[in-house]
Amino acid sequence: MTYAVKSTLPDDDLKTVGEALQGALVDLVDLSLVAKQIHWNVVGPRFRSIHLQLDEVVDTARSYSDKVAERASALGLPPDGRSSTVSSASGIERVKEGWQPDTEAVRTMVAALEAVIAGARERMASVSEPDPVTEDIFIQLTGDLEKHRWMFQAENGS
Repeated sequence: MTYAVKSTLPDDDLKTVGEALQGALVDLVDLSLVAKQIHWNVVGPRFRSIHLQLDEVVDTARSYSDKVAERASALGLPPDGRSSTVSSASGIERVKEGWQPDTEAVRTMVAALEAVIAGARERMASVSEPDPVTEDIFIQLTGDLEKHRWMFQAENGS
């Protein structure tokens, strides 16, 4: 038995909002994976503080990926967070294999955050007219990710 949720948005608006939500979901799932990968492989004198900061990013990314996916579901769109979808569609660069010195780990995390923030800002603009409810999710997401970016940038003094 197939169950379909009827959207409250017109089809054209739903397409725009759906693409924005799916793109954000992919980026957020990947961000949580990137942060965990770095978390397991960071080394250096600032290991502990960076290790703990990375867990905060993971928590934020997982929380927002759930919000984004549930928003899509509420609008009648099936979210797709499968690993094959994430690996083929994420806007985040691949993380290098192996140990990462703390300074490099911070740079990698800042770059990942910047990629997700840029995507979130584009998506925020695209949904502002058709769906202010989804826009609000992107506004909150962007603010939280920019806070993480600031804290990581402060780690390297740049």
